[in-house]
Amino acid sequence: MPRGHLRVMLGAAPGVGKTYAMLEEGKRLQALGKDVVVAVVETHGRSATSAMLDGLEVVPRKTVEHRGIELTELDLDAVLARAPQLALVDELAHTNAPGSEHEKRWQDVDALLAAGIDVMSTVNIQHIESLNDVVEQITGAQQRETIPDAVLRRADQIEVVDLAPQALRDRLADGNVYPAARIDAALSNYFRLGNLTALRELALLWLADEVDSSLQRYRAEHGISGTWEARERVVVALTGGPEGDTLLRRGARIAARSAGGELLALHVTSQDGLRDATPGALAAQRALVEQLGGSYHQVVGSDIPRALVEFARGENATQLVIGVSRRSRLAALLTGPGIGATVIRESGDIDVHIVSHSKAGGRFSLPRIRGGLTTRRKVYGFALAIVGGPLLTWLLTSVRSPDSMTSDVLSYQLLVVVVALVGGIWPALFAALLSGITLDYFFVDPLYTITISEPLHLLALVLYLVIAALVSLVVDQAARRSRAAKRAAAEAELLATVAGGVIRGENALQALVTRTREAFALTGVRLLDGADVVSTDGEPSDDEHTQSIPVGTRGTLELSGRTLEAGDRRLLAAIVAQLDAALEHRDLQATASELAPLAQADRVRSALLAAVGHDLRRPLAAATAAVTTLRQTDIRLAKTDRDALLETAEDSLGNLAQLVTNLLDVSRVQAGVLAVSLAPTDIDDVVPAVLDELGVGPAEVELDLPDALPPVAADGVLLQRVLVNLLGNALRFSPADSPPVIAASEFGGSVQVRVIDHGPGIPDERRDAVFVPFQRLDDTDNDTGIGLGLALSKGFVEGMDGTLEAEDTPGGGLTMVVALPVAATAGPLEGESA
Repeated sequence: MPRGHLRVMLGAAPGVGKTYAMLEEGKRLQALGKDVVVAVVETHGRSATSAMLDGLEVVPRKTVEHRGIELTELDLDAVLARAPQLALVDELAHTNAPGSEHEKRWQDVDALLAAGIDVMSTVNIQHIESLNDVVEQITGAQQRETIPDAVLRRADQIEVVDLAPQALRDRLADGNVYPAARIDAALSNYFRLGNLTALRELALLWLADEVDSSLQRYRAEHGISGTWEARERVVVALTGGPEGDTLLRRGARIAARSAGGELLALHVTSQDGLRDATPGALAAQRALVEQLGGSYHQVVGSDIPRALVEFARGENATQLVIGVSRRSRLAALLTGPGIGATVIRESGDIDVHIVSHSKAGGRFSLPRIRGGLTTRRKVYGFALAIVGGPLLTWLLTSVRSPDSMTSDVLSYQLLVVVVALVGGIWPALFAALLSGITLDYFFVDPLYTITISEPLHLLALVLYLVIAALVSLVVDQAARRSRAAKRAAAEAELLATVAGGVIRGENALQALVTRTREAFALTGVRLLDGADVVSTDGEPSDDEHTQSIPVGTRGTLELSGRTLEAGDRRLLAAIVAQLDAALEHRDLQATASELAPLAQADRVRSALLAAVGHDLRRPLAAATAAVTTLRQTDIRLAKTDRDALLETAEDSLGNLAQLVTNLLDVSRVQAGVLAVSLAPTDIDDVVPAVLDELGVGPAEVELDLPDALPPVAADGVLLQRVLVNLLGNALRFSPADSPPVIAASEFGGSVQVRVIDHGPGIPDERRDAVFVPFQRLDDTDNDTGIGLGLALSKGFVEGMDGTLEAEDTPGGGLTMVVALPVAATAGPLEGESA
């Protein structure tokens, strides 16, 4: 049976019209003759969405009982038995009630698809697993229901249901998204204009990335290697040389010229790992790529031009940026066409930019011949030539015969090869020249003269010298590669150790400083930021032997001990680049820490303004209206009316005073200046005062307080205010036939006071939000606060070294748990400030 097709309506936020669009499309397909059923739809009380269900077949939901509460879920078996052509399944990321066949609704959808049923579903951007944390940073709301990206990417069709942010806010204000009780809170929190704009951009970017991935899959499946210029992708080739910064900035400018352009930096490492690239320069250029908004890539390949072009084609790149060769013209003439010419020849339809820079090769400079052997080996080579030549001559002259010329030449050739193996090119050339002269003087007629009578003898001598030079070059190159391989292995091991220390959780700066001292066998290393010591290891000194290495523009690395060689400084440049990045990261963290309180204060001020505009105005308006009516002389009021107006004014002004007091208290809590006086306090003494303040009795509140409950370390006044807030909420939401309960118990050195109700409870996604100032779950009346009660309660409890948490009540409802430490002594405790 062929698998069904999945079509998903993706929205940036609730209320953009995903469910409406799904139902509308379902009715359109039904009109075209397709068998369509509604498997599950969440209307959330929206009349327009409910009206779209008319004319569509709805499969009844199944009922699942959980903790005494009946919940309805998608009836998977019923839909499978009905076997429609298309099933409409709302809220793909929904978590099913415990006891259901699958934990998640997307798993139900997968079962429908496996049965050959097409499915149309909906999902919001905040439910996508990879974007969940980003959405939380934007909105401040944590979303617990998520769907794996892989599940969504397997959909055959994804459509964005788009709505302008201001249009969505207008819909929300008109009551088309949430009930009136939730409009104000939604507009001032999750549905702020900036939040919606960011979420909309996030949804469009995610879909654009999905479209790009689909394009890449299509090209791979159909073997398409040509470039499709759907959007600009600029690949910048990095060699690790000083021209890298220039190339990256040029590539970034090219990518920025088109909307959605992408910058990719590529460094090709040879298969033997011995390319002459500077680690420090590469590390700095990688950081620059990230600053420019690009991505860094590294591939291995022996043929650099081919590797560059293949990578560019694999990424569907449209532009390739390379630098002018740093080789001189003479070097280019001797070694043939460079990388640039080869890349241009093989690039095909990819545009190639060759960028000039200040490090381009000179006009007539000669390539340097650099030896790979140590000075000691060269000395040994010269010594072997000077000593071995005369000894070999003495030996050969003592056994000389008219037929020994060939063996004499080969003997001297062997000496030259041995000298080349030991000392490299210059001792080998010296030995070859000395051997040639010796051969001519002692073994070639006329003897004991430096003359060459036969042209063939001259040719033989020249070939002799050429062979010696070639052998010595091979030896020298092998030695140089061997040293480079050992050096590369040591550098890789050091960098891996540094990276591993940071990944294991070590302090990045300290790990880098410690590994630097160990790697270079120094007595001490110290990192300075200006005049301040940031990190140190070993025993740094301040004498003239200390070497100072600048770290970016902000720091200095002081090295005490031996003087570093040139090769060591090459690796040190990579570590310095990492230190610079770590210092910058530390400074950014410090700046973020400084801005966090300001951002929090700004959020509090914004919420306060919203509260003043919505909540404080009502008691003030009620009091003003009552007083104004009482002052009117043209109206005769009955005594009962006057008493009612006075009572309204008194209650409103009292509520207003209480709101202002709560605002001052929450400000003190957030500022950390709440005065707390801890003393042994009996719960039995506090609870009656709480009941008296709320004006309730045992018939309205059940008490479960053990007789042998130990006293707690608490501030009696603050604890009473906490319990008043919690019990007031419980009384408000408890059903008439199920009064709230105050229970207490001792556990693990603390006393837990539970305020239990059997009301509607709090959704899991709002558990943390209820303890944030100005958060409410429903609309308010004139007697209700502005969402400070739980925030104050949590601040008071934490000020007493306790905790306040919310739990589910078995059977439904909410339980607020106050945990306070048991008093250590019977006498008063020392007061403290929290």
